[in-house]
Amino acid sequence: MSLRYFNQTGWTAIFSGTDTEIGRMVRVEGWDQTTGTALVVDAKRGALRAVTDYEDFSHLERADQVVGAVPGGGWRVHWKDEGPGGTPLTEQVLAWLITSQGRATAITVDAQGHVDDADGADAFIPPGEDPTS
Repeated sequence: MSLRYFNQTGWTAIFSGTDTEIGRMVRVEGWDQTTGTALVVDAKRGALRAVTDYEDFSHLERADQVVGAVPGGGWRVHWKDEGPGGTPLTEQVLAWLITSQGRATAITVDAQGHVDDADGADAFIPPGEDPTS
């Protein structure tokens, strides 16, 4: 699962790329208290850095701001053709992430323990219901 679309500030910085760096999305970690400029982590410097300090900074985009999580409650998600060889696939909902806009995103876990979101699922199955009905 790519949590780059979920962060505490609710914003993602978009960079178009340079000769030495590919275009990228970076979580906004905070805001400069003097200028109000968005700040991102500069791993090379080991510090927060203003997005406007980067020559390839393009713009900011809204991200989902997670404000809570609730257990999956026995819900499952079903895909018609995402299993091996295009077969049906059903997975347990591990949890529901709740955003500041009230959106609930199902987070699944497969038999190997891999976690992902279920945004592309074909159906949500309530507890106790058969996925084939």
